[in-house]
This record gives sequence, C-alpha cells and structure tokens, in this order.
Amino acid sequence: MNKRKILSRVLLCVVLPACVVGGTLLFRERAAVWVTLCVAVLSVLLAALTALSVAGRVLFGVLPFFKPVTAFVIIAGIAFGGEAGFLTGSLSAVLSNFYFGQGPWTPFQMLAWGVIGLLAGIFAKGLKKSRFLLYGFGALSGVLFSLLVDVWTALWTGISYVAALLSALPITAVYAVSNVVFLLVLARPIGEMLERVKTKYGL
Repeated sequence: MNKRKILSRVLLCVVLPACVVGGTLLFRERAAVWVTLCVAVLSVLLAALTALSVAGRVLFGVLPFFKPVTAFVIIAGIAFGGEAGFLTGSLSAVLSNFYFGQGPWTPFQMLAWGVIGLLAGIFAKGLKKSRFLLYGFGALSGVLFSLLVDVWTALWTGISYVAALLSALPITAVYAVSNVVFLLVLARPIGEMLERVKTKYGL
C-alpha cells in the first residue's frame, strides 16, 4: 500500500471520526457547525461537485428544466464510483431545493439523481471509453429522471402514471437535450481534472 492510499484511509478512518467526536465534545452547542465544516473540508471533492451541481441548478433557474445537475452527477459517478455518484445526486436535489422549494417531490428527485449517479459509476469504464456512449447515457438519464419523478406526479395529481409520462414528454425531451449539452461542455475538462487529483492523492 503506497503512502497516498495510507493517507486517504487515515483521513477517512481516523481523522474524520476524530473531528466528529472531538467537535461534539469540545463545541457542544456549536458541534453541528464544527462537524459539518470538518466533514465538508475532508470531503472536498464531492462537496465541490455537489456545490457546482447546486449552483448550476440555481444559476439556470430562469431556464426551466435546462440544468447541469445530471451532468455533474454523472461525472461524479464516473470519477469516484457509484456510491459517490449517488451521494452527489441525492445531496444536489435536497440542497438545491432549499432554493427551489422542498416538498414531497424532493425524495423522488433525490432518488432519481442518486440512481443516475450510481449507474454512471457502474458503467464508468464504458462511459470513459466512448463519448457517444456517454452522451447517449446522458440523454437516457433525462428519460430515467422523468420515469422516477413522475411516480410522484401520478400519486400527487391522481392521474395515471402513463398519462403523467405522456404529459411530461416535452419536459423529458428538454432534460435529455440539456444533459447532452452540459456533458459536451463539462465532461472532458472536469473529468480530466478529477483524474489528475485521483492520481496525485491516490483516491
């Protein structure tokens, strides 16, 4: 085991738990702030990706359904694995909804983006090798997002699931196109940057 791997495991298994326990003991009434700060710092790469995802969703708020969230989630899954992709996706949904509004739809969005990130990690090898597969996956992710979120639509409105899917077809098309556009712009530069960081620090 090289020094970088030892360092990363020490951070995860020793430093991070120590920050949580120490922060709770030393900063009792402000423990949550301390612990949150430490976890964010030690998980900086995922935190940065999630922050970019949330910021991108807010920034493109004036363009309904045309958002870079799915692209960031896919990039995270490819770079760091399915678990990281799921975490980035689910956190992006819940955190950005503090701006867009929380509601019964939030868990479905968390699940949808989380599953997309998980699948990106599972199929990472193929998605890295072929840009066409990557863009196709991005387009299909728009469809998958609607398939999962429209479960809430059907339950909430009382219409049939098929009717919900059909009524959402224009929105699903925008989702699919926006995913491809943002992957075209973001996948290569951010992916290469993350690969360099992974190699440098043995992540």
